[in-house]
Amino acid sequence: MGVLSIKRTLSIALLAVLVLAAVGCGEEEKGPFRIGVMESVTGAGETYGTVAVQSKQLAVDEINAAGGINGRMLELIVEDSKCNAQDAITAYNKLTDVDEVKIILGTSCSGAMLGAAPLAEKEGVVMFSGLATNPDIAEAGDYIFRTSLSDATVGVDTGNVLWADGIHDLATINESTDYAEGVRRTTTAQFEKLGGHIVAAESYPTDTTDFRTQLTKLLNANPDAIHVASQAEASGGTIIKQLRELGYDGPIYADVVPIGTTALEIAGEAATGVKAITPDLDPANAKAQEVLAAFKKKYDYVTLPWFLGSAYDNVYITAECLKETGDDQDADGFRDCLYDITWSGTIGVDYSFDEKGEVVGLSNAVLEVLPVAERTEENGGYRVLGAAPTS
Repeated sequence: MGVLSIKRTLSIALLAVLVLAAVGCGEEEKGPFRIGVMESVTGAGETYGTVAVQSKQLAVDEINAAGGINGRMLELIVEDSKCNAQDAITAYNKLTDVDEVKIILGTSCSGAMLGAAPLAEKEGVVMFSGLATNPDIAEAGDYIFRTSLSDATVGVDTGNVLWADGIHDLATINESTDYAEGVRRTTTAQFEKLGGHIVAAESYPTDTTDFRTQLTKLLNANPDAIHVASQAEASGGTIIKQLRELGYDGPIYADVVPIGTTALEIAGEAATGVKAITPDLDPANAKAQEVLAAFKKKYDYVTLPWFLGSAYDNVYITAECLKETGDDQDADGFRDCLYDITWSGTIGVDYSFDEKGEVVGLSNAVLEVLPVAERTEENGGYRVLGAAPTS
């Protein structure tokens, strides 16, 4: 073989290597978008944390089955934040230091969100929650967003409902967590602003299973009504059950947690007539009904449908912003996309985010728990009385 032929052969071989290298780089660039998830798979928020993870995975499976995002698959890396600040920080550090994610969906619980949010804000990592509601999250920073309505809104609406229902003397009991305390604090502030009186108030640690001592103190104050704010469905359901066992037959008010499927199973008939002030999926929203049906088909149960829908929407909003940025490491671009986006999905139509990352365009409803014989998977165990009064 001549020198020219050898040079030509080497040139062709080198070209082939370069082409293969380019193809290899292209394949690497077409790897999945990797997004972190922090939810309370265990702990006080286990029921809704689990439903949030499952709902997110349902959305991811749909997106990937439809071809992904610009041809790239979406992958979730799930860590258990266990509904508390310390474990949330551990989960956050693992996702950011080991998995090197820059976008995290979660958390379920307000305490967990408030624990990890300062780190995310300092390091420029987006945290996007569908469930955490404590009012202080609104001040957590420029990278913190949520589709869940703040307890400030829930509290104002609950205070308005109490006053409109003719309640003047109120007793409260809440779990000692950031979420439940936020609900209690904002509710009583609005109720007192309208002229109501708090005649008794009790709180309890998360590991409490018998509430009779605290409830007896509340009943001794002879309230017109009792407001329950629990972090866990188990405690919410047990409180309602024990209130009735102690002979209380007056009105009970709550947020979303004490009317979840698990809570209602525990409370049984005792929960009949309980009023909860919370966002709810619109029966006329075809997307919402489609998602509930898909979730039921995949997991064979449905609970806390609004939380389910909020977690589901978070994934589709994430997919839309990844489609725009094309980079799961571009937290700033993702943040800017969230600020600019207007979304119609499972939990509402044309909602968006304000300058603090708070959701705008959603509202609360007043729900009333039905008798056991009338509770079904379709109605969630309650009926919608109407929109919560704003004044």
